[in-house]
Amino acid sequence: MKPKYILIFSFFNLLILLTSSCREDIDESNLYTFTGETIEDYLTNRPEQFSDFNYILQRIGYDKILSAYGTYTCFAPTNEAVKEYIDSLYDDPINIENPHNGMTGRGLEGLTDSLCEDIALFHLLATEVMGVNMGNGMTIKTLLGRDINTNIDPESGAVLISRASTITSMDNELENGVLHEIDCVIRRSNMLIAGEMENHPDQFSLFSQALTLTGLADSLTAISRTDFDPVDNRRGFYLPEKCELGYTIFAETDEMLAERGITNIDQLKAYADSVYEHCGDENGGWYDYVRENKIQVSTGTDYKNPWNTLSMFVRYHILEFKLPYDKLVNPHNQISKVTLVEFYETMLPYTILKITRNSNKLNINRWIANNSLTDMVAEQGTNAMHTVLFNGIELVGISGQIASYNGYIHPVRDMLAYDIKVPQGALNERLRFDDTAFLGEMMSNSFRRITDSEVNALNGGKTGTDGDLSGSYIRMPPGFLKYIVIYNGDDTRLYYLPGQSSGWSNYQGDEFNCKGHYDFAMRLPPVPEGTYELRIGYTAEGNEQRGMLQFYLGTSSDLKTMKALDIPLDMRHVPDNNSNLDPDVITGWCDWTKLDDKGIESDANMRNLGYMRGPLYYTVGINSGNYARNNPKDLRRIIARQEFKQGEYWLRFKSVLDADHHQFHLDYIEFCPENVYNNTRYAEDMY
Repeated sequence: MKPKYILIFSFFNLLILLTSSCREDIDESNLYTFTGETIEDYLTNRPEQFSDFNYILQRIGYDKILSAYGTYTCFAPTNEAVKEYIDSLYDDPINIENPHNGMTGRGLEGLTDSLCEDIALFHLLATEVMGVNMGNGMTIKTLLGRDINTNIDPESGAVLISRASTITSMDNELENGVLHEIDCVIRRSNMLIAGEMENHPDQFSLFSQALTLTGLADSLTAISRTDFDPVDNRRGFYLPEKCELGYTIFAETDEMLAERGITNIDQLKAYADSVYEHCGDENGGWYDYVRENKIQVSTGTDYKNPWNTLSMFVRYHILEFKLPYDKLVNPHNQISKVTLVEFYETMLPYTILKITRNSNKLNINRWIANNSLTDMVAEQGTNAMHTVLFNGIELVGISGQIASYNGYIHPVRDMLAYDIKVPQGALNERLRFDDTAFLGEMMSNSFRRITDSEVNALNGGKTGTDGDLSGSYIRMPPGFLKYIVIYNGDDTRLYYLPGQSSGWSNYQGDEFNCKGHYDFAMRLPPVPEGTYELRIGYTAEGNEQRGMLQFYLGTSSDLKTMKALDIPLDMRHVPDNNSNLDPDVITGWCDWTKLDDKGIESDANMRNLGYMRGPLYYTVGINSGNYARNNPKDLRRIIARQEFKQGEYWLRFKSVLDADHHQFHLDYIEFCPENVYNNTRYAEDMY
C-alpha cells in the first residue's frame, strides 16, 4: 500500500533545536528591545494580532507554561495567518482519508485538541534562538519533536521559516525567552517521504514513479522505534526513550531530466540500464560487491527485484536517516582552507557517496586527481596535481529542500549514479568518517551537532556523572544504534559527547566514550574493494583516565568471526610535549614545528611504530589556531593493513583492564588506500 497521510499525535516531549552557522548582515530595522513581558503577556497584550494563536495555546494549557519561568522561543502567527491556515485545513481537498483534517466545524472552535497541540508545539522551542542565528540556514527541533528549517529570502532578505513563513518582527526579547512574529502558520507535512514526493508532481513525477515501481515507496515508512534495551539511569545522563528514524532522498527533478532527454519512465529505465547492467562484470565491472557475490543484475521489468537496474538507480539516491541540507556537511573546527568532506552509506548495498562543500556549494561525488596526496611539504599540493576530473552533482540548496514527516528530499542538478568514476575516482582517497557519520540514528535523532545547552534542556536541566565522566553526555542504550552491538550489558556504558560548545580536541568536536569493563563492536562503513590502512583517531589522556583495549576485526558481529589485531592500545599514554626534539619512545611523537623537515622523517618513524599524528585538517577547539597535528594527545593508531572486500566488517573494542573506571574514547575512523599511504611518487598529505 502506498504511503499516505498520517495524523501526528505528538507527545509532551521537550525536544529542542539544533544551531548552525550565523549571519552578520541581517536587516536590524525590526529588532525589538527587552520589554519586561513574558511570552504569554506579549500575546495577551496584543489581542488584535495574536488572540487566535493564544486561543490555541490556551486549549492545551500552554498559556500557563509561557507565563512561567523558563527559556523558550515562540514563532507567533498573526490572527489573519491562523484564520487562513484553519480554513485550509477545513477545505483541504487532498486528505480525503481524514475529511477536514479531523476538524469538527469551521473556525477555531472546530479544531480538535490534538490539532491545537500540533499547531502550538510546532511553533515553540525549549531554548532561545535569536534571528541572527537563522540567516545562513539552520534546522531547529520544535517542542513537537519535529524540525523546522530557516533560510533567507533572496529577494527581500527576510528570514523564512520552512520556506513560506516570513519573520516580520524579529528578536522580541521577553522575560522567559524570545518571540518572533510571523505572517503564516508554519506548515508541517503529515506525509511520509514518498507521499510528500508524490505531492510535488510538477517537480518529481518521474522519480516518484520509479519509487512506486520499485516498491520503495511502500518501504520508506519508518518513523521511530522503542525496541531497545532498558537502562538503569541512576547516573543521571540524558537517556533517549524513543529512537527516531527516517530517510534522505537526493532526487533529479523532471526539468533536469528533460534537459538530459529523459521525459518518461522508460527513458529513465534505459538510463539505469546503461549505468548498471555491466557494473558487476568480471572484466570492466566496478561494483565489487556484485562481482564478488556473482549477483545477476536484471534489466527486465522485475522492478521490485533489488538488483534490477531501476531499483539500483533509485537506491543509490537514498540514505536511511534524516539529514537536512544544513547538516549534510559539518564545518565544526575544520580549517577554512580545506574542502569539507563527508561520506554516507546509501541504500544500494555497501555503497557510499561523498559530499563536499566548496565555495558554499554542496556537490556529490566530486573527483579531484590525487586527492589526499601532495607534492609539497605540509601543504595539500600544487594545483597541477589536483585537477578537477568531475565537478560532482550539485545540490540545489536549502531553498529547494522539501521536508516530509520522516525525512528530506534534496533536488540535484545532474544525474546521480554509482558509476565507475565513484569507486575508482571520487572515493579513491583517504576516507575519514566522523564517529557518527555511519550511525544513522545519530542524524535522525538530531544528536550530531547538538549543543551542551540543548542536551541539558532535553535532560530537564541536569547533567550526569559516571566517575570522572560528567557533563552534557547522551547515554546510548544498548540496541539504540543498529550498528553497535554491546556484548556485556551495563558493564559497557556507552556515552556520546557532542562537544559543539567546548574546546575538545576532536574531529568535528564530538566523541564516543565508554565506561566499565567495556566489550562492544561497531560495524565499519563499507569501502570499495582494495588494500587499506584502517586507522582510528583518538585523544590520549593520562592519570588513569583512559583505558587499554584490544581490537578485533570480523565479517559480522558474531564473536566467532573476530580476530585480534596487533597488541593492545594503551590510551593512557600521552607523549611528552616538553621533550622538544626527542621522540616519544612508544609513539615516536615530537614537536614537528621545530623540525627543519616539518616532521616528515618523524612521521615515517611514527608509522613504523603504528602511530600517526593528528591531522592538520582541524583545530583544537574552534578557531584556536592550534592544529590537531600539533597536539601530542591527538593520535591516530594504525590497527590493520590488509585487503578489505566491499561488504560487512565489524570492529570490536574490548577492555583489557580490571578496573571499572577507565574510559574508552573514539573520535573518527580512517580508511586509507594503498595508493595513498604507499604512493611511489607523492606523499600522503598532512590533512
